[in-house]
Amino acid sequence: MKKSIILFGGLLFLTTQSCDVLDKEPLDSISTQQYFANANAQALEQYCNDLYPKLITGHGNPNEYNFGMMETDFQSDDLLPWDANSVAFSQHSISTADNDNWKWENIRACNAFMQDYELSPETEAVKHRYAGEILFFKTLDYFNKVKRFGDVPWYEHALNDKDEESLMMSRTSRTEVLDHILADIDNAIAFLPEEKKVNEVTHWTALALKARICLYEGTFRKYHDEFNLPDYERFLNEAVSAADELMTKSGYKIYSMGKPESDYLNFFASHEAIKDEVILARGYSDEFQVYHNLNYYTMTASFGRPGLEKRLVNSYLMRDGKRFTDQPGYDTMFFTEEMKGRDPRLSQTVRTPGYTRIGENETLVQEFGSTVTGYQMIKFVTERKWDTNNKDINDMPLFRFAEALLIYAEAKAELGTLTQADLDKSVKLLRDRVDMPSINMAEANANPDPYLEKQYPHVNGGNKGVILEIRRERRIELVMESFRWDDMMRWKEGATFTEQFKGMYFPNIGPFDLDGDGNIDVCIYENEKPDLGGKGIQYLKLNSDVTLEHGNHGCIVVNPHIKKTWDEKKDYLYPIPIQERLLNTNLTQNPGWNDGI
Repeated sequence: MKKSIILFGGLLFLTTQSCDVLDKEPLDSISTQQYFANANAQALEQYCNDLYPKLITGHGNPNEYNFGMMETDFQSDDLLPWDANSVAFSQHSISTADNDNWKWENIRACNAFMQDYELSPETEAVKHRYAGEILFFKTLDYFNKVKRFGDVPWYEHALNDKDEESLMMSRTSRTEVLDHILADIDNAIAFLPEEKKVNEVTHWTALALKARICLYEGTFRKYHDEFNLPDYERFLNEAVSAADELMTKSGYKIYSMGKPESDYLNFFASHEAIKDEVILARGYSDEFQVYHNLNYYTMTASFGRPGLEKRLVNSYLMRDGKRFTDQPGYDTMFFTEEMKGRDPRLSQTVRTPGYTRIGENETLVQEFGSTVTGYQMIKFVTERKWDTNNKDINDMPLFRFAEALLIYAEAKAELGTLTQADLDKSVKLLRDRVDMPSINMAEANANPDPYLEKQYPHVNGGNKGVILEIRRERRIELVMESFRWDDMMRWKEGATFTEQFKGMYFPNIGPFDLDGDGNIDVCIYENEKPDLGGKGIQYLKLNSDVTLEHGNHGCIVVNPHIKKTWDEKKDYLYPIPIQERLLNTNLTQNPGWNDGI
């Protein structure tokens, strides 16, 4: 039985008594000490298990109306829902209470464990193994808070209602919090066993988290000079070191069955997380009725309608490694033309001509009732039998070896220490899976991609070209895995979100064959709906079902009525919730956010 399946059953024990710090519900220190004084290995494990479903989100909690990782990507310029997202459209405001993010119950539970776990009669090895898990969770939670808010209070012990000084604590500087985070994750790495367990936190999981944190913080400090944060090189070097250890000592590898046209798709559609590449996943199971909702959300007409964005699609290279956007007229190519001869990951991420569902033979075209852009996503999509609401079961990877390879390459490129040999042992492995040529560092730096230069105007220096290519690779390889928003924040490229979101290009209104089989698949009409007599034709009324960029032709445009703005002085951090500032007057507000307090 998967450990994760057990976890999602909602074990109730001591830590469930924990709550938000400001709710002031005490955790009795005597009972806590008594608990740990009698805690065997099973009890220590149970304590840790309570934190898995809270922090290892996957694609949402079972039987809940949420989509976990995919919801995060709705905030970016990769994945677009039908309705405007308040973050992506820069319409977020100061909340009265941010209960999902300014929440301290998990930190409190971690601190309670660390205060008293040594009282357990178990061996030091056993105690340290679970202390490592706790430190991993504390690190992950704090990292998420720093990304969102910047400076946050650092708590070393479990608070109670009598701890007035700590309850009224001011925000700890980001630099100090990150020093604490690194110390904690280093201890977690030291404590945790060097095992490969896809549903449990191990030494390798902690190492992967450290690499992720250090890449984020190093690049954030490098590009966000307005915060005057020191030592970006220190964090990038730590990212390189952590990723290198994963690459050389862990035994993980890029999954490949020698089928470049399907290996990437099958990896994400696998019911069981593939242990060769997946370092940590959230598990789901039909047997134990633990499900998520991804198939239903992406395949069901009029439910969500997620679609990938035009600039993302344009970023995929040609199969021979040449840039798609170097071709004359690339921006006005019809769908059947733009999909020819591309990076195989494109046809394994969105529906392209010739697409069939897993286990079926019938070719399918885009269903415009299910995608707002026309680029209908298929990554993570499994067999049709799992399309029912809250009945999907494929495991969701949270950490995988591919990310470590990308971290290694990006950190070295930003440091200026990257070599062709470094690329060949990192990014090349991802390209090999899909039979694509690797990045040529000299060529990339000699001729940076103008299309990417416009997307990332803050990249400069001698490594500009290769940094842009690594960013391309990261966007394509990790799409829909909850990275894009964080990436754009750390690279200081939030202004990109003000650009009009676009989908497929149509040269005119009328009937269209989307897969080149000679049959009409969709018809865009303006006045009266025509009757073309064909089977399965999708009829889209202009300016009702679909809006085109130039009236009767152009790219599909999404929510063109919404005015988008981005404030470089404040929008890279969220505001501290008003309720928290009223309860604790020592909490200062982030720059540019005026809450009137």
